[in-house]
Amino acid sequence: MRERREREAHARSFDRAAEVYEASRPGYPADAVAWLTEGVAGPVVDLGAGTGKLTRALVGQGLEVVAVDPSEQMLAVLAERVPEADARAGSGESIPLPDASAGLVVAAQAWHWVDPRVAVPEVARVLRPGGRLGLVWNDRDESVEWVRELGELMNSAEAVFEDEDDPVVGPPFGPLERFDVRWVQALTLDGLLDLARSRSYFITKDPDAQAAVIASLRRLHAEHPDLAGAETIELPYVTRCYRTTLGG
Repeated sequence: MRERREREAHARSFDRAAEVYEASRPGYPADAVAWLTEGVAGPVVDLGAGTGKLTRALVGQGLEVVAVDPSEQMLAVLAERVPEADARAGSGESIPLPDASAGLVVAAQAWHWVDPRVAVPEVARVLRPGGRLGLVWNDRDESVEWVRELGELMNSAEAVFEDEDDPVVGPPFGPLERFDVRWVQALTLDGLLDLARSRSYFITKDPDAQAAVIASLRRLHAEHPDLAGAETIELPYVTRCYRTTLGG
């Protein structure tokens, strides 16, 4: 029960950082989006759509997209930036669509916020027979030494809800397929600081702790030999993609 309350508090924290989330969070590489949507006929439900980081890529592929998120603040940014999408309030446990109405449900950087005991049958309800669930995460590549140090300074070890294990979906879905994409996000120092500010484990800190994190990141940028005050920071990612078919 305590973990669930903490999870909900972290999830609600994004209400306070919708604009910085939109400005700093990376999108998703084209190869990942193509793999997730391969052979799919819409509509597509973007679950936990946030400010529309994945939504705009789905719309760009000519798909009909329903973007679902519990945060009114995040949906307001999404509606402004991706007006082609149908933005609706909802969650993984309560998707505002009728039965068997979608060909694909995707959750980008969001599946760890849901209760799978409720969300899995709810996703199955809105999918047509043979429909697909796609899950995707952008993970910083901490095999790179300075990126690992970045994660430590950001206190990302506190992000207990964003583990790197393969997700568990289970019946009535078939086995999970996995596809990884390696790529780089180009950032300024301000962009890197905003990336830290957009994380739930930063937003929920007190102001003094937040200031200490920002100061430590400024020092990393100024002093680490792989950064050395660089104007453009190349932050490497591994995008983990999963897909599974209803009844597969």
